[in-house]
Amino acid sequence: MNKLTYKELILISFMLFSMFFGAGNLIFPAFLGHSAGVEMWLSLSGFIITAVGLPILGVITVGKAGSLNTLSTRVHPWFALIFPILIYVSIGPGLAIPRAGTIAYEMGMRPFLPDYLSDKPMMLFLYTVLFFAIVLWLSLSPSKLVDRFGKLLTPLLLILIAIIFIKGMITPIGTFTVPTETYDKNSFFQGFMDGYLTMDALAALVYGIVVVHTIRSKGINDSSLISKYMIFSGLGAGILLASIYGILGYLGASSSSVGQVENGAQVLTIVMNVLFGQIGTVLLGLLFTLACLCVSIGLIISCSQYFSGVFPFLPYKGWTIVIALVSLVVANLGLNQILAVSVPILGAIYPLAVVLITLGLLNRYVNHTIYLTTMIFTGVFSFIETINHTFLRDSLEGILGYFPLYQAGVGWILPAILGAIVGMVSNKIKNPIIVKN
Repeated sequence: MNKLTYKELILISFMLFSMFFGAGNLIFPAFLGHSAGVEMWLSLSGFIITAVGLPILGVITVGKAGSLNTLSTRVHPWFALIFPILIYVSIGPGLAIPRAGTIAYEMGMRPFLPDYLSDKPMMLFLYTVLFFAIVLWLSLSPSKLVDRFGKLLTPLLLILIAIIFIKGMITPIGTFTVPTETYDKNSFFQGFMDGYLTMDALAALVYGIVVVHTIRSKGINDSSLISKYMIFSGLGAGILLASIYGILGYLGASSSSVGQVENGAQVLTIVMNVLFGQIGTVLLGLLFTLACLCVSIGLIISCSQYFSGVFPFLPYKGWTIVIALVSLVVANLGLNQILAVSVPILGAIYPLAVVLITLGLLNRYVNHTIYLTTMIFTGVFSFIETINHTFLRDSLEGILGYFPLYQAGVGWILPAILGAIVGMVSNKIKNPIIVKN
C-alpha cells in the first residue's frame, strides 16, 4: 500500500496554507492587533478559533465525506447541484479571484507608479493581464502544485514574514495601547467575530477537492487513508496560519501607539515604513503579490477541477482558461462593483457553509431529515437577511434584531438550532420508540 512520506505531508500542508493565505489574511489580524492593543492576545485567540479552526474543520469534513458533492447530497440532490455552483462562482471568478488581482495591483504596483498613471484604468488592465497570465500558466499543471507551492511560493512567504517579525522584535515599533471601544469589553468575542468574517470556511469547501486530487496523484486511493492525510495536512496548515496570525497581530498591536488607521493595509504600511523605511513598501508589495498569486492559483485549480467534472463539455485546461479570462474581465470592473454584486451572495451562502461543515463533522449522529431541516431554517433566515440588507434598506432590522447575536452577524445560529430540533422531533415521530411490556 502506498503511503505519503513526512516530507510529502509537510509540502501538502504548505500548499494548503498558501491557498488559504491571501490579502485578507494579512489585513485582518494586523488590524485586529492595532485595534485591540493590550487585549490583542485575548482577541487573537477568538480570531484563531474561527479563522483557523473553522476552515481546517471544513477541509477535514470534505476529506471525510470524499467531496463537497457527497457532503451536499446528504441534504438533497438539488442542493448538491445548486449550492456548490454558488460557492465556486462566488469565491472563484465572481469575487475572490478578481479581488486578488485588484488588491495585488493596489499594493504591489500602484504605489510605484507616477501620479499621472496611478489612476489610469489602462494600468490596472495591463497589470491584471500579466497577473492572470502567470496565474493561468501555473494553474495548467495542477500535478506540480505541491512542488511550486511547497518548495517555492510558501517558503518565500514565510521568509518574508519571518524577516518582518525578527526586525520588529529587534527594533520594536512602539508599545501596546488601550483597546478601541469595540475591543474594550468583549475582546475575545470581537476577535471571534472578526475571524468568522474572513469567510475562509467557504474556501475550505473549495480547496478540499484540490487536496484530495493531490493525495491521489501520489498513488493513494484508500478513502480512509486519504481522510487521515487530509486531517494531518489541515492541522499542519492550521498551525502555520495560527503562527502567522500571531506575528501579524503582534506587529499590529505594537503599532497601536503610532496613530489611527482605517484598515489593515494602512497598519501594515505603517509597520513596514517604520521598520524598513522606503524599502518597506517594496517588501509589502511583494508580500501582497505573493499572497494574492497563491490564492488565485489555488482557486482557479479548485474551480476548474470542479467544473470539468460537473460540466465535462470542457476539459480541465479549457475551464482554467475560461475562469482566468472571466476573472480578468471582472477585475477590471473595479473592486467596488465586484463587492456590490458578490458580497450579498456570499453573506447568504456563508451560514449554510458553516452549518454544513458542522453537520458533516457530526454525521454519525445526524440523518437526512436533520440535514434538510437545519439547512432549510438556516437558508430561509439568511435569504431574508440578505434581502433586507440588499433591497429593503434594513427595514426589517426591528424584527431580525430579536434574534440572539444578530447584531454580531450570526443571527442564523438560533434558526439553525431550531432546524436541528425540528429534524430530531420529526425523526422521533416517524420512528417512535416502542416499549415492550
